[in-house]
Amino acid sequence: MSNKISVPIGNDFCPQTLFTYGTFKADGTPNFGLFCWFSYCWFDELGVICAIGGHKQTQERILANRVFSANLVTESNLALSDYFGTADGHDADKMDIPFQWERGHVLDVPVLTDCPFSFELEVDKVIPTNEEEGDTVFLCRIRNVLKNADLVDSGLPVDELMRKVGAVRTAGGIEYWSWDGRHLGAWHEPAQQIKPGVVVGKAAQM
Repeated sequence: MSNKISVPIGNDFCPQTLFTYGTFKADGTPNFGLFCWFSYCWFDELGVICAIGGHKQTQERILANRVFSANLVTESNLALSDYFGTADGHDADKMDIPFQWERGHVLDVPVLTDCPFSFELEVDKVIPTNEEEGDTVFLCRIRNVLKNADLVDSGLPVDELMRKVGAVRTAGGIEYWSWDGRHLGAWHEPAQQIKPGVVVGKAAQM
């Protein structure tokens, strides 16, 4: 006889990697926001599916530009990425911090320099799931993949490669974890290393 019971809907056992999305604002300056509802789909080739909940600066810029970057969150860039997910995207001074970015190689999108793996994405389909709240799903085509040279043809086995990349993941609650299970802090804690005292914005991009 099964010992399963019904519980409240959640994603406790669905660990996900996180990505920092890069877009250009209307004035041509870069905007970055942190998101974790990211997975893959299939057109006639591999594609990406991204869900954004609520009205956010990043969502608005994706709708306007139809292109953006998705930069893998790693232990080395966690503090910066967490800051991008803590500060309100509509605050004028959100991006007034020291960090490095560059343009994509194929699309006109900003890419985080301190990121070992990035997608350049073009929106193929937009699916509103709750128009009043602004919840949106984007189906995207991968136009380019950027990877640090030392990760290409490295010859390392997958487990060592994953440790070298240092991808960060989250599951269920509001915590960050390393790929090998080390606790890296709660959401919005690493951001304090970038701007001490920063508080969760009303449109925090998590």
